[in-house]
Amino acid sequence: MMGKKSPVGLYAARTLREKYKEKRWHDWKYRRRILRLKERFDPLEGAPMARGIVIEKVGLEARQPHSGLRKAVRVQLAKNGIVVTAFAPGDGALNVIDEHDEVIIEGIGGSRGRSYGDIPGVRYKVIKVNNVSLQAILTGKKEKPTR
Repeated sequence: MMGKKSPVGLYAARTLREKYKEKRWHDWKYRRRILRLKERFDPLEGAPMARGIVIEKVGLEARQPHSGLRKAVRVQLAKNGIVVTAFAPGDGALNVIDEHDEVIIEGIGGSRGRSYGDIPGVRYKVIKVNNVSLQAILTGKKEKPTR
C-alpha cells in the first residue's frame, strides 16, 4: 500500500496548517496582498481613483492587428507628482480635454491592473474633467466648466 501526501489522524493538524500556509504562496492574489505590491508599485498607491493635471495630449498607435491612433493624455498626479498616461474614451473626448485641466483617472479594467485591449502600456482612463463627468460632456448633458 502507498503512503499519503497529507497526514491524517489526531495529531495531524499542525502539519496540515503548515502545508496550507506554504501552498497559499502559489496564489498570486495572496502574494500581492501580503507583499503589499499594489501600494508599493502602483502610481495611485492602492487608491481606486486619482486626481491630476493634464500635461499634454498624445496619440498612441494601437497594437497589432489593429491600426489607428488611440487618444490619450499625460497626467501628473496631485498626490505624488508621478506622470502617467491615461486613455480618453469616447468620440471627440480629446477636443474636450485641454492642457492644465484637472482630471480624475481610474483603472481601465485590464486583467490584474495591466493595460487593456489594443492600447499599449496604458493602465488608466479619464472619467472626469474639471469635476464634471467626461461622458456627460460628450453626450451634451453638461457643459465643461472653464477654470
